Amino acid sequence: MTNPIITLEMLGHWLATPAETEHLEFKEAKQQFDNSKLLDYCVALGNEGGGYLVLGVSNTCPRRVVGTQAFLVEKHLNEIKLQVTNRLGIRLEVVELGHADGRVLVFSIPARPIGQPLHIDGQYWMRAGESLVGMTPDQLRRIMDEAKPDWSECSAAAEVSSDDVVALLDTQAFFDLLQLPYPTDRTGVIGRLQDMQLISRGSSGWNISNMTALLLAKRLDMISDELARKAPRVIIYDGASKLVTRDETQGLKGYAVGFEGLLDHVHASAPQNRFVEHGLREETKMFPKQALRELIANALVHQDFDITGRGVKIEMYSDRIEISNAGIPPIDPDRFIDEDRARNERMAGLMRKFRICEQKGSGMDKVTQLAEDYQLPAHEVITGGVATTVVLYAHRDFSDMAKSDRIRACFQHCVLQYVNRKRMTNQSLRERFGLSEAMTATVSQVIGAAKEAGKIKLDDSETTSTRYARYVPYWA
Repeated sequence: MTNPIITLEMLGHWLATPAETEHLEFKEAKQQFDNSKLLDYCVALGNEGGGYLVLGVSNTCPRRVVGTQAFLVEKHLNEIKLQVTNRLGIRLEVVELGHADGRVLVFSIPARPIGQPLHIDGQYWMRAGESLVGMTPDQLRRIMDEAKPDWSECSAAAEVSSDDVVALLDTQAFFDLLQLPYPTDRTGVIGRLQDMQLISRGSSGWNISNMTALLLAKRLDMISDELARKAPRVIIYDGASKLVTRDETQGLKGYAVGFEGLLDHVHASAPQNRFVEHGLREETKMFPKQALRELIANALVHQDFDITGRGVKIEMYSDRIEISNAGIPPIDPDRFIDEDRARNERMAGLMRKFRICEQKGSGMDKVTQLAEDYQLPAHEVITGGVATTVVLYAHRDFSDMAKSDRIRACFQHCVLQYVNRKRMTNQSLRERFGLSEAMTATVSQVIGAAKEAGKIKLDDSETTSTRYARYVPYWA
């Protein structure tokens, strides 16, 4: 994170920010701010790439300057700066702004060193909504592995000839994905791959990176067993359990050149959706194809390639589909709809160039919208161990939804409305569930449960009327 000059104009932009970002944290701290809490936030923001802790600004939107008396004595401010340097090994910059509504104190916190997570007394903090939580072992390992060579850029095949490049990679499909005519000679093929940094010249031949092989291989097992183990598996079960397996396949083509075939197979295997009116969409499969496209593409590009022996797994049941990838997500699952942070940014960029993924930041919101359009329950994200699983459920009547299903749908609808510059209301949530006005009281109970669960909050920026209440996500 670069450190621009902090001015009142910049503060104005921050106040207009609809939610705290990974680089911004606001605290009122009207009278004081605890030294230990400051150290904890330095650790958390440093671990997230650096950022600003702003004292003297309201915690909730609409943000306004309330003024702070924290660290008013210069001696105390110098002492805390020295303490941060001695205990954390980073240098803290502090700027005091004289706003018309009060004094604002901005702590500029640098990013942690590469490969070195910050901690205080053994606590490796990061932020989760309004709280600080300890980093998971998976997140710590990823940071410590930063100094290692990037697995995706290591060679899958080294010093191979031009003929071998064309034999191993599906170059025809590659040019089709780019919507370019196939070159008239091999030199043009090799040149395009080199220009896009998909192959590199070695001392006596060409090097094909792991990422290139994963995307473009004719068969992953022709290149290495390690790559073959990262091929996506599709398992179709009879019923809602794993007791009876109807079909199991493993796609050995590269992710990009084999994606449409993989998607078609998964979509064709889905049961029919008898609950969707034919006028809503032409297709009547249980799961909309565009939602499957986004979820499968996300699983491929967000997997942790440093976890060996695991690839993407797609499991289809009669009442749901579960799509799993190795690794814990780099962002809180509650922020999947409104944020985007790729674990493998270059691969994600290429998948977008191939028009396999949506443009950055427009994937999970589309999945959520499609679930509403197709009268499906809200998707669920399950993290644990070394894997992340996204579950997309088949249609379920509102009366058959568990309390947790209703709260999850309420929260995701609230986020989707917020992303689209709208606000959730009782009416909008009733429409999401397909319920009549007679169910207003029942939907109010769902909203109340979501508020109690800490997933949404009242948006009191315009009205405090119960009848016309509007709601925003808890982090807004």
